[in-house]
Amino acid sequence: MFLLTGEPAGQGNILMSLLPFVLMFAIFYFLLIRPQQKRAKTRNMMLANVKKGDKVVTVGGMHGKIVELTDDTMVLLVNDTTRLTFNRSAIDTVVTSA
Repeated sequence: MFLLTGEPAGQGNILMSLLPFVLMFAIFYFLLIRPQQKRAKTRNMMLANVKKGDKVVTVGGMHGKIVELTDDTMVLLVNDTTRLTFNRSAIDTVVTSA
């Protein structure tokens, strides 16, 4: 059955019903997904560029200087004698570089 517009019944209705879903996906992408991917990329670059001698803050708030570094762990010098081992992913920020 054709309506007054000359289109088969239901085709225009399907496009109009999909439009809100497409708009919602676009909004989610630009407001949630894309910024999170950007933050993850910068964090991975920061973790890859950390080196021995850097002063860092861990996720738990521990401040220290990196004295040993492997692919997945690091040893922090917290004071003159205390050394603590953390996962490399526990680094939250690099305070100063060596």
